[in-house]
Amino acid sequence: MSSDGSRIPRFYRLPLGQRRALIAQRAGLEPADLALLDEGLDLETADHMIENVIGVHGLPFAVAVNFTIDGRDRILPMVIEEPSVVAAASNAARMVRAGGGFTTTVDPPLMTAQVQLVDVADPDAAAARIVAAREAILVEAAAASERLISRGGGPRDVGARVLSRPGDPDGGLVVVHIDVDCCDAMGANLVNSVAEAVAPLLAELAGPPARPGLRILTNLCDRRLVHVRARVPVGELGGADAAAGVASASRFAELDPYRAATHNKGVMNGVDAVLLATGNDWRGVEAGAHAYAARNGRYAPLAVWRLDGDMLAGELTMPMAVGTVGGALRAHPLARLALRLLGAVHASELASAAGAAGLASNLAALRALAGEGIQRGHMTLHARAVALAAGARGDAIDRVAVEIARSGDVSPERARSVLLRLAEVSK
Repeated sequence: MSSDGSRIPRFYRLPLGQRRALIAQRAGLEPADLALLDEGLDLETADHMIENVIGVHGLPFAVAVNFTIDGRDRILPMVIEEPSVVAAASNAARMVRAGGGFTTTVDPPLMTAQVQLVDVADPDAAAARIVAAREAILVEAAAASERLISRGGGPRDVGARVLSRPGDPDGGLVVVHIDVDCCDAMGANLVNSVAEAVAPLLAELAGPPARPGLRILTNLCDRRLVHVRARVPVGELGGADAAAGVASASRFAELDPYRAATHNKGVMNGVDAVLLATGNDWRGVEAGAHAYAARNGRYAPLAVWRLDGDMLAGELTMPMAVGTVGGALRAHPLARLALRLLGAVHASELASAAGAAGLASNLAALRALAGEGIQRGHMTLHARAVALAAGARGDAIDRVAVEIARSGDVSPERARSVLLRLAEVSK
């Protein structure tokens, strides 16, 4: 990224062409890269990515600006259809920037393979034998992951848990976990291959009549967490009352799982948009995030905020299984471009960026809720989509959007009425 960094005041006010040119200059993109933003995914490539293809479905590709993450400016690619998410994340990143930016730590990229063993005659003894045979199991797992080992990754540990015993409805059941370092890959295919490879040995160790059941990764990758922190000067939020409102809204989510669900939806607005842009499995990350939020038996917020003197301090911790190699990245040109735009070579960098987007989106939502309410800003941006759907084009889109937003009636009927009036005036 150029020395000008990610701080771009009034970026949202620039015409589309100027926004593209400015981002190309800041991120070092070539004309061919910009052309990809016009072309997107071609039909032939799409036909080889998934089955039964009949077309290509597009979503807006945007950038969030103002982010400083671990001392480095980043422009975050975001793909999302919901109005206000990109603008809100950019605005929150500007406020966090004044407090030094986001700081992150990322756990090693450990994914866990699960092998279910069923019909186990003595589950406790079987689990003990499996743990005692750790080294032999790791050797077997390594044989199924030689290419990963050549990149510095590979199987790291083995554990076993008894889930039920003979006489229970499911009989004797043991689950074995094999932790695998996936380097810069998300790792689903790698980990599933390891699970398949070691299953016969595990069943043998468990003793007859034990046999393998399911063999697949878990998306609750609680050994692959991202930790994000931010500090915001109270003045950037609009004063002490606004900061106290954010902290109070955070405590509300900690007390009430119904509120926590929507609180975490705000987090995932930012996370998912970055992951979708970069061709990552946002569904897997969603599953892991919500399971992690309920890890203590009660659903809780992924991000929390507290007042600390004249600063508002926020922390986010969540599983983040992402990759910068493999998967859709091999085929999808826009996913590869998104990673270049972000400047993320390693999975840890992408995890940091997605986590920062999540914490920024959460901050923006809580500030709006604790202040003027979520609808005012959201509906102003939503009005543009309504104006477009009503038939407005060019300059008329913003003229119609402004009027219907101010009226409080952001409906297609109201937009069509305003559009007809503007057409009459222009005759």
